[in-house]
Order: sequence, then C-alpha cells, then structure tokens
Amino acid sequence: MAAPTIDDGRDGYVTFVECHQHRLLRAAYLVCGNRHQAEDLLQEALLKLALRWPAVRHGDPAAYVRAILYRDTVSWWRRRRREWLSAYPPERPAAEGDGALRLTLRDALGRLPPQQRAVLVLRYFEDLTEAATAEALGVTVGTVKSQCHAALRRLREVAPELGHDEGRPGNGLVTGMEVNP
Repeated sequence: MAAPTIDDGRDGYVTFVECHQHRLLRAAYLVCGNRHQAEDLLQEALLKLALRWPAVRHGDPAAYVRAILYRDTVSWWRRRRREWLSAYPPERPAAEGDGALRLTLRDALGRLPPQQRAVLVLRYFEDLTEAATAEALGVTVGTVKSQCHAALRRLREVAPELGHDEGRPGNGLVTGMEVNP
C-alpha cells in the first residue's frame, strides 16, 4: 500500500473548512457565549478533525466537528465551573429591528446550565433530531428530551418576551434560536 500524499486529503479538508467554518463558529459561540473562546474551541476541533480527516472525510465531517465542539465545551465548563462574562458589546450589530430580542436571547442562553444550552443549540440552531443530539452529546434520547424541556421552561422564566411571536404563543424566538455572534 502506497503512503498517501499530502494532496490526497488536504484539498478536501481545506474546502470543508472554508465551507463550514462560519456556521460552526456561530454554533460554538451560541454554546459558550464568548467569541474568543468559541474561536479557540473551533480551532481545536478543526485540528482534531485534521488529524482524523482520512477516516472521517467520507462520512459527515460537520457532525464530527459539532460533537467535538459540544463535548469540549461541556468539559471546559466542568473544569472551570463558571461562565465567561464579557464587558464588551458584540463585534457585529444585530439585524435591524430584532437586536433587543437577540441580545435578550443571548443573555437568557447564558443563564442556562451547560448541558441545557448545548441541547438547545443542537436541537434548534443546528436543527438536529433528538437522536442526533443525543449522539453528539453522548447521552440518551430521554436525557435530550428532559434537558430540552427544562431549558425551554427556564428560558420562558428568565425571558418571557421570547415565548411569543406575532400572537402565536410558544412559537417565538425561544424555539427559533437565530442569534449571530
């Protein structure tokens, strides 16, 4: 068997990173709440992907990176047992008209425990199924369901204005999860 050349997988990896890094960075930001930490998490996850690229490239590399992001984030929270608070405003302004709601959602997500925040980001931002969320987090589907239920209940408690959208109770930003870092 001939040794693979550098070009065998490098081009595919570079293309993958160029196509997916922005969305993966937003997901990392939603989970950790700090842009700089999100960049670090994504960089580490992409490094782990690069090391395993030959084995992962034919499957779903984005799912592999998301799993690394969420597991590393939860591990980071467990080690530090505190949230990162930023004294600076977001680097990019929110879209016209919904900026206050986006900031409210971001702040409300920051009040959730790490596992609940990760479940909401995977389910509603990344639009993963319960089974895929469970697989990414290494938990059971039942745990995903209970964590999601508890997280949505908590969001409605800390930010009731997120629970309504144009007169339709329960269909507001709490289940829309569209926040830009």
